[in-house]
Amino acid sequence: MRDPEPEEERPEPRGTLHPTSAGALTTLAVVGLVAGWGLHPLMDRLVGRPPLVSWVQALALVLVAAIMSFVAWQTWQTVQVRGERLEPHRSVNRLVLARACALAGALVTAGYVGYAISWLGDESALADRWIVRSVVAALGAAGVMLASLVLERACRTDGGRPRP
Repeated sequence: MRDPEPEEERPEPRGTLHPTSAGALTTLAVVGLVAGWGLHPLMDRLVGRPPLVSWVQALALVLVAAIMSFVAWQTWQTVQVRGERLEPHRSVNRLVLARACALAGALVTAGYVGYAISWLGDESALADRWIVRSVVAALGAAGVMLASLVLERACRTDGGRPRP
């Protein structure tokens, strides 16, 4: 019986992650725009009144955008500027958070924009109020999406290759 030949040492398999695609963000934005635009007339018919947009909703999104911006800035400073490595589980957690918030941010931004558009031309006394609140909420959600995309980029490393 022959001894099996020693296997050549293979490099450890490495996966690659690509940044969140513009196609995914665009698709969710279109879905959100249509859903937000259709929500006003649908709820008006079903319930008798459209959904309300409160300042709490709008300001909560602005707060989340500020938090995501801080995490993105801190991660960028750690990984890209100082060249330090994050612990693997922290890096993965931040990447997953960034992806989820970027996708949700695109959907919610467009949803609030669609909802604001649905109030244009409405003779209701509350139309101006819902438009302003929806626009502020949309800006907050857009901030969440942009900060999340920056956080996602901040998590990128050189794959372990030494720097020249």
